[in-house]
Amino acid sequence: MAQHGPHGPDGRLAAVLRPVRAGNGFEEALEQILQVVRLGLVPGGERLPPERELARRLGISRVTLREVLKVLQDQGLVESRRGRYGGTFVRARSGAAGEAELRRRVEIERVDIEDVLRFREVLEVGAAELCATHGLSARQAGLLRTALARTQDAPLTEYRRLDTLLHLTLADLCGSPTLAGRYAAVRSTVNDLLDCIPLLVRNLEHSQRQHAALVGAVLAGDADGARRAMREHCAGTASLLRGFLT
Repeated sequence: MAQHGPHGPDGRLAAVLRPVRAGNGFEEALEQILQVVRLGLVPGGERLPPERELARRLGISRVTLREVLKVLQDQGLVESRRGRYGGTFVRARSGAAGEAELRRRVEIERVDIEDVLRFREVLEVGAAELCATHGLSARQAGLLRTALARTQDAPLTEYRRLDTLLHLTLADLCGSPTLAGRYAAVRSTVNDLLDCIPLLVRNLEHSQRQHAALVGAVLAGDADGARRAMREHCAGTASLLRGFLT
């Protein structure tokens, strides 16, 4: 029988699962369920709460939840079983998978992920606001539009490289060579972290909508809108990295 006290499964899950914010619902829901799995709150071989309950706790639709669970299944972290006693079960990790996970975590622990994410956000939000506040020349606006268009047409194998170029372009156009240089350095570390997690089509589609909103705000001279769009975009990436790596 399930335990409902603060130390039972329901109590432990309540400490992690909470309603997500509207801007990055998929990414934040994925982060939280990854935490449940990686923290062992639902041990290998045991079943996650039913979809209806998970969707309610997270404040998302069951369609979005199923996309999240599909990612976890593709990563070999959970499996779906049918029938009367079916559901989504956490998979027990094999010895080889555990060794690979340990090696990966040794590398990751050398990086202060929270420090990297916060510094990245400060630089990116600042660059977006500066570009929108001071305005771009016709040539600079063309460079930004071109960088955005290249990400929209990018195949998966090229996406991260072209996404990086878009963000570097924005940093370069803000008028501060120091900021641009610092951003290039922190983006290198961010890319090392991104290389440790899978490319998720749902996330890339969401990122593209955020990119379009960001560039639109910058070109319109909307500093507040540019700042909000960039902060939301950084938060989505941060949710994925925290979910997979911490």
